[in-house]
Amino acid sequence: MSRLLIIAHAPLASALKAVGAHIDPERSASIDVCDVGPGQSLDDVVATCASILEGFGDCDTLILTDVYGATPCNAALRLGQRGRTRVIAGVNVPVLWRALGHLDDPLDTVAELAVTGGQLGVMQVTAAGLATTVADSRRP
Repeated sequence: MSRLLIIAHAPLASALKAVGAHIDPERSASIDVCDVGPGQSLDDVVATCASILEGFGDCDTLILTDVYGATPCNAALRLGQRGRTRVIAGVNVPVLWRALGHLDDPLDTVAELAVTGGQLGVMQVTAAGLATTVADSRRP
């Protein structure tokens, strides 16, 4: 079974873990987080997360991070050079839920399905006609 490490700007990582626990309390035990605070150095984040990864032992690990190029992602990229890890930038709830649902699959499959979940989970859901219909349906 794979583990998840979420590295994101505070408090997003912890909030995502809470969302994971909301839908699957048992599997959310496979999630560890690192909330990156303002001004926290890249080296500090890497050290903190390396310690978390050491606690995983030899488990496959999918590292989810928020914004490509920012400190959390740069830390994830350093950590992702280790064997048995994959890194995905752009974490959102659909990415997390899809990953949680497939932790028993091979790591490459978990990563691929997580990315697909995120892509399919981002869509425009309002249009002139739809927005009117939704608003009209809520009127008493």
